[in-house]
Formats: sequence, structure tokens, C-alpha cells
Amino acid sequence: MEAPPRVLTIAGSDSGGGAGVQADLKTFAAHRVFGMSVITSVTAQNTVEVRAVHQVPPPVVRAQIEAVLDDVGVDAIKIGMLGDAETVSVVADVLGARDPVPIVLDPVMVAKSGDRLLATDAVETLYRRLLPLASVVTPNLPEAAVLTGRPDTTEPLELARLLASATGGAVLVKGGHGSGEEVVDLLLCDGEARRFRHPRRRTRATHGTGCTLSAAIAARLARGATTPRAVEGAIDYLQRALASAYPLGAGHGPVDHLVPAEAVRLDG
Repeated sequence: MEAPPRVLTIAGSDSGGGAGVQADLKTFAAHRVFGMSVITSVTAQNTVEVRAVHQVPPPVVRAQIEAVLDDVGVDAIKIGMLGDAETVSVVADVLGARDPVPIVLDPVMVAKSGDRLLATDAVETLYRRLLPLASVVTPNLPEAAVLTGRPDTTEPLELARLLASATGGAVLVKGGHGSGEEVVDLLLCDGEARRFRHPRRRTRATHGTGCTLSAAIAARLARGATTPRAVEGAIDYLQRALASAYPLGAGHGPVDHLVPAEAVRLDG
């Protein structure tokens, strides 16, 4: 039997199961790829709040990555919550010394609850060390503004161009934090801007949407999709996961990562 594509997530653990490594692994399963994980931090959180965060020591983060790469190998990598500058540097050191594979970087900075998940002094390190390694960077509007040092009212295309100057890959500026009845996600890839439009869903099931989207992009890249097709397919998958979400918790609940397999189209 042929082995499925191999995808590694490097991210934090969400005890509530809606975001972080837990969301990534469920998304990988929905896309029928083999998921592996490197835990960068352990969080005590639910749909309402983040109660505690414990950073995994950077040498242990390094050991986890090297253990996977030395044996199983990877066809794509998704990077999420890293927490601090030292962890960012360790991840960059290890991945920068290996043969390149598609890397999707979700620059997680703040949880849906408003709790900060990336130290302020780590932003510059992430920009300088990890962005150049990324095949796709997936910030939301506030994250793109922080990374570029621009106001969050800056046009998404300008933010994307500024970020593209720091990475040789594509930039997806997510529009969920915008206003209006329509959400516009902007992809800048090989100098060409593409806009993906979809109705804004009035739902509390938004916990982990960024994690889920970036994991879906990584899974599709591992399956051989081009970047535009991977992004388009991942956005469609997330919309389906939002539409079939079920109520859990008193705050921002999770999406339905395991939407029916027939709804997870893998041709894009």
C-alpha cells in the first residue's frame, strides 16, 4: 500500500481541541495525509479564555523536529504558535539546515479570547528568520499590520507586497477581521494578486479558523497542488467546516474539522 503524504505541524497544544496542534491533526486527517506534530507550548484554554501557557524548552522543540525529519520525513510543514524568540530561532535553525519542503507559516500572535500568544520581542525574529523560509505566509489583517509596522487600516495588497519582500513565497492576507457582509482573502503569489470572496458567516464557531486554514493549505501542497489551488481548496474546506460547525462551549466554538469526506475536494 502506498503511504500518504506526510505533513508536520509545529505549533502549540490547545486543551480545548479547537485550535493549535489538535485542529491541525484533525485537518490533516480530513485531507487524508499522515499528520505528525511538534509541540512548542502547552496551553490551558477553552472556548472562552487562555488560563495558562507553558513553553516547551527550545532544546526539546529541536529534538522533536529532528526526530521526525531524521526518520519519517515530511512533504510539507505547517508552523503555528511558537511563543517566544528563542523557539522561533530554534525552528529556523533546524529547518534552514534541511532540504526545502513547502512551509506554511501562520504567524499566530493573539488568541480569539484576546490573550497574546507570541512575545512582542519575538515578532522581529519571526520576520527576519522564518519569513524567508516560508512558501506561504497566512496572516490576518492585524497580524500583517504588526509584521510590517503599518496601521491595520492599510490596504491588504500593500501589506501583502511588503511581506512578499521578506519571503520568496506567497502571502495570503486573510480578511476575516474586516467589516461588511463579504470576506475577501487576498493571495499574492508570483506577483499576481488573487481575491477569494465569500459571505461573512454570523457564527461563534470561529476558534481555530486560522490554524485550520493554514493546515489545509499545507496538506494540499503536500498532495501536489499549486499554491493558488491549495489556497482556493483550503478556503472552500474551511467554509464547509464553518457551515457544519456544532455548538460547543460558552465562547468561540470550533469548526467541524471532520466534514464529510466527499465535501473535502482534494483536486485543488
